[in-house]
Amino acid sequence: MATSMEIGSFSRVPPSAGLASWRRMSRALLGSGRSGASRSWNRGFAVRCVKTTETEGREGDLGASNGRANPENLISSSGIQTREVVLNPQRKTKIVCTIGPSTNTREMIWKLAEAGMNVARLNMSHGDHESHKKIIDLVKEYNAQSNGNVIATMLDTKGPEVRSGDVPQPILLKEGQEFNFTIKRGVSSENTVSVNYDDFVGDVEAGDILLVDGGMMSLAVKSKTSDTVNCRVVDGGELKSRRHLNVRGKSATLPSITEKDWEDIKFGVDNKVDFYAVSFVKDAKVVHELKDYLRSCNADIHVIVKIESADSIPNLPSIISASDGAMVARGDLGAELPIEEVPLLQEEIIRRCRSMQKPVIVATNMLESMINHPTPTRAEVSDIAIAVREGADAIMLSGETAHGKYPLKAVKVMHTVALRTESTLSASSIHLILASLQAPSDQDFSQAHMSAMFASHATTMANTLSTPIIVFTRTGSMAVLLSHYRPSSTIFAFTNDERVKQRLALFHGVVPIFMQFSNDAEETFSRAINCLLNGKYLQKGDYVTLVQSGVHSIWRQESTHHIQVRKAQG
Repeated sequence: MATSMEIGSFSRVPPSAGLASWRRMSRALLGSGRSGASRSWNRGFAVRCVKTTETEGREGDLGASNGRANPENLISSSGIQTREVVLNPQRKTKIVCTIGPSTNTREMIWKLAEAGMNVARLNMSHGDHESHKKIIDLVKEYNAQSNGNVIATMLDTKGPEVRSGDVPQPILLKEGQEFNFTIKRGVSSENTVSVNYDDFVGDVEAGDILLVDGGMMSLAVKSKTSDTVNCRVVDGGELKSRRHLNVRGKSATLPSITEKDWEDIKFGVDNKVDFYAVSFVKDAKVVHELKDYLRSCNADIHVIVKIESADSIPNLPSIISASDGAMVARGDLGAELPIEEVPLLQEEIIRRCRSMQKPVIVATNMLESMINHPTPTRAEVSDIAIAVREGADAIMLSGETAHGKYPLKAVKVMHTVALRTESTLSASSIHLILASLQAPSDQDFSQAHMSAMFASHATTMANTLSTPIIVFTRTGSMAVLLSHYRPSSTIFAFTNDERVKQRLALFHGVVPIFMQFSNDAEETFSRAINCLLNGKYLQKGDYVTLVQSGVHSIWRQESTHHIQVRKAQG
């Protein structure tokens, strides 16, 4: 049996009537001390009904156990007796792991998944299609066998890269010495090496600073000829084969998507990856071009733009708007721009993505020392915590899991630090978000506004009553909206679409669960609650907030939206 209290069923009414009714309901939910939400939406809606019903629970099965709920009885400010659901552990910030030689076996994929990996990243700068297909197939095998855990796949394009040529042995560069880069192929001597980019000479000017290997070495450009750039070493080191070259403050005049990238993108279409991470995106045009191609292939793959070039910064709003999400790729970003700008840009990119309801990943050097050492530096731990507190949807491991000595320990550190940081975040921050929202007017009111309003107030209700949220979605849109408002508890997103389930694995706080929907809403609700009970996500007697809203209606009239609080009885 599941007891349900229907808190909000809304339709359009005159603005004057909506204000008093909504304030009454807001006071009931939030108490007199939490009036920010009622001020946010101050006209146009009224409560249609408040009622209590009982429905018989039906058997369902989820099977996974990601931590048993540990409820404690409490009385909320609304007078509803409820339980505080504590999922242990239920991390909300997702973890992206790059798969490489250290982790490309079935055993390691399974161990990474159990340690906390949510997305497997395929770095197309390394390996071939055969090796990457093996990883994709292993992830699909894991998803098919796993009960409740979902791993998405992300194909990261190589992009246009300027690299030095091959050298028979490392060249020691000393401070103050002269050194040359030439566009002639096959040159390697103690004072000159080739570069792989024919327009390299045209892209640099006297006074520019060249960075080698992301800044491990630097050289100042003194002069240039038709085919050679003459430099003076500023910071020395060992120059090895095929090292990455950047010009500080400039981007190479290369296309964002190369011929190799297009071959890799087609490979991703054929193998149904969930995301593309597109390297060195400079403007929105390349995003539109890729999305047009994906539509022509009827491919349901989302595009994550990597913000890592100086040219991308002036175009941030249009780039993020055109995309399905963004990655703060701090390595090349810190090479092309002054390093002191990187943390400020990270915060800005996260803020912009949050405002546009796009997922955002913070990447590069998060646990770099763990490539060779079993414990992180204290600065790396703080770096993870900052990304979590700023609101990143996901944090990423690169070399740590691709070729590091301690990939599992790195994932466990990232999981532990993120989980601990999340536990300190105040639920009151949601009221700041609500207070900043503007009520839809008669002129701009739309289904999207209604969905946004319900997502915000469902979050407020769940936070106030300390309940997890259950949402049913065919497209994922309502789960994404709820994630945007960052509820304190978990969002259980039930979907009947496997592709939607895979994509939702990237979003903050969302646990995606595949389940076929029936025509009987109550039967589906009961099966979902029983899935969570059987999966140890809930205990009998726990309350849940159930949301029926979104752009596409399920079991409801288009003009009616519901938020319910239900007691799980099994």
